[in-house]
Amino acid sequence: MAGANVRYIVDDVAEAIAFYTRQLGFDLKMNPAPGFALLVRDGLNLMINAPGAGGAGQAMSDGESPHPGGWNRIQLVVEDLEGEIARLKAAGSTFRNERVKGQGGDQVLLEDPSGNLIELFQPHPRQG
Repeated sequence: MAGANVRYIVDDVAEAIAFYTRQLGFDLKMNPAPGFALLVRDGLNLMINAPGAGGAGQAMSDGESPHPGGWNRIQLVVEDLEGEIARLKAAGSTFRNERVKGQGGDQVLLEDPSGNLIELFQPHPRQG
């Protein structure tokens, strides 16, 4: 698995596969069991696990179980942020915030079906 690897814990692997492949252009590379799948896009390997599935889904020694959500996120660079927001809203996707204008570009936080974040980022055109 060359490239960058990220693992998200999700509530429903099949639902996550549908979201990432249909809404964000990931390809399903592997789905060997109901609790795990490997998705790929532009050199990013996104491993998704259900709680309790495989080693990554197991509870910690203190009993805490992995769960989705939080503020960590992957960033996907897009060319037309407004167009992506409109397309994803029309498809019923959920956003955590409105478009934010930053110094280096604009972004918005999209939630997957389990509440994990995907930052859609459109860089500002370079000057000079």
